[in-house]
Amino acid sequence: MTSASVLARRWPAATVFTGAPLRTPRFDGAWRYRLASVACVLVALGAGTACAVRPRLALVLALCLIVFVLVSLYPALGGYLLIGLTPLIAGIDRGNAVPVLRPSEALALAIGLALTTGALLRRRTGAAQPVRLSRPEAALIAIAVCNSIVPMLWMLARGEAIARDDLLYALVMWKFAGIYLIVRVSITNRAQVMRCLWISVCVGAVVGAIAIMQSLNKFGVSHFLATYYAPFGYTGAVQHARGSSTLALPAATADLMIYNLAVLAGLWIVAPRWRALLGPLGLLFILGALSAGEFSSAIGLVIGICAIAVITSYPRLLSIFVPIAGIAFIVLRPVIATRLQGFQSLSGLPVSWTGRLNNLHNYFWPKLFSDWNYVLGVRPSARVPVAYQATGYVWIESGYTWLLWGGGIPLFAAFVWFVSATLRSSWVETRRRFQPLNVAALATFVGVIVMTF
Repeated sequence: MTSASVLARRWPAATVFTGAPLRTPRFDGAWRYRLASVACVLVALGAGTACAVRPRLALVLALCLIVFVLVSLYPALGGYLLIGLTPLIAGIDRGNAVPVLRPSEALALAIGLALTTGALLRRRTGAAQPVRLSRPEAALIAIAVCNSIVPMLWMLARGEAIARDDLLYALVMWKFAGIYLIVRVSITNRAQVMRCLWISVCVGAVVGAIAIMQSLNKFGVSHFLATYYAPFGYTGAVQHARGSSTLALPAATADLMIYNLAVLAGLWIVAPRWRALLGPLGLLFILGALSAGEFSSAIGLVIGICAIAVITSYPRLLSIFVPIAGIAFIVLRPVIATRLQGFQSLSGLPVSWTGRLNNLHNYFWPKLFSDWNYVLGVRPSARVPVAYQATGYVWIESGYTWLLWGGGIPLFAAFVWFVSATLRSSWVETRRRFQPLNVAALATFVGVIVMTF
């Protein structure tokens, strides 16, 4: 999911928790601030020790501490930082800048802890209060459960060992749910939603510009990305004519462009005075999506544009995108020509297509469709180690195969529930008079449609 997707519904912080408080032991403000003071002293001592032992780590800790304090005081800042920084640092590998974690994971963890700390300091009672989940939220939790607990219990029942890779993949959907929760509780009014939408568009423009320059091999962008954003240290992945940008994955970059194009279409209606700026940004997002050099991304772009036209009741958008597509073809002609050369192979299909299909036939489908493994899944890990691959792994690269592999029929059913519930709720929201919440709902609807196809 994208950053715009988590803002699709109207969830003020005041309505997150409902119900009467329970009686609990008194925990007044004086004790809370005493504990906070002690924690600050301990953090200061830890930071001083880290400066002497590992200076670079100390710098990272200092930045995290600053973020922690600011987000504790101003919760909305947490949502802004998560939406603004995640696309720029998501492609940095685990352990490169921060021990154990990816920088994007460390950012989300720091913001989550800061929001929790700030909420505890502001609370007047320690009472536990129930949380009321919407249907899309319940479906998201069901996906996380079916992709972690269900397949691992099935592995134990079959007597298979649970590897470290399985544990890491089992946490992925929970991490997404946590990121969603951070934005859900930190963004509480329309003005903040509008800021988030603009932040998403601006950051998306940066990512798209980098992807375009990378695909055209201009201005040394590929060399920069190879230094910091090479997946598993494999620099060849960022030095071909495909825009992986700061996400280190062409398909993910294209998805980000399509989702932000949907946000931009909503802003075109909500903020007409900014259309002089929104027009060039739309061209940039289309170029960024096509620079990924993915046929599936080009198909997703067409589907996204059609969905935008339908949901905004503005079919003229289709005619507007025709000349834009012509400009994109001219600018990205080297990228498109390179991808079309794949059809000149002996099989008549690009090697990347036949390679992915062979991987499914050789590594995944035989095990998936044997011993009834498709019922409850094979394992959470969506890859297998292969020595001859430059990255050391072969990934599934087939979304619906992943659903059956990572959680079987329960995960597939949870995904169908999530798609149905999210499309229904976002469609209802977009039918109302356009405002920031409706723009976020529009992006959610388009994003889920594109993801599903």
